Amino acid sequence: MKTTAEQIRAYQGPALFSYGFRPFFVFGALWAALAIAIWLPLLNGRISLPTAFTPIQWHVHELLFGFVPAIVAGFLLTAVPNWTGRLPVVGFPLFVLFLTWVAGRVAVLISAWIGQPIAGFFDLVFLALLGIVIAREIIVGDNRRNLKVLVVIVLLLIGNALFHLE
Repeated sequence: MKTTAEQIRAYQGPALFSYGFRPFFVFGALWAALAIAIWLPLLNGRISLPTAFTPIQWHVHELLFGFVPAIVAGFLLTAVPNWTGRLPVVGFPLFVLFLTWVAGRVAVLISAWIGQPIAGFFDLVFLALLGIVIAREIIVGDNRRNLKVLVVIVLLLIGNALFHLE
């Protein structure tokens, strides 16, 4: 039987999707910097975006519900395997989770084109899916004392839903 380290090393896909922190820390940080770079000319009226949000609402939303969840995801997808002794979520499942985060960013960005309900749906899917993945890993790993980390995900999900309903 292979050790956990041997199983992790056996992963042959892109390095970006070999650990949960990689796509979310890298692209979360890039998105935060890009969102600020977009927001400044947006705020000054030099550019416009096809978003249903005002410039300030868009900026607040993307930092609170775009950047923060990406960093939380990167942390939890790295920490939970250490807490549970289970293998980390890697490869295609991690790629799908990452794509749901990207879809949320794009949906909010083009929310004036696709409509606020559709944008809200795509934006909320990531946090819901992240919560399901983290809950499953903690429960299957018999580490129920760490289920309390789901509170952070649920609060972000509720806050994001309320932001979209506003």
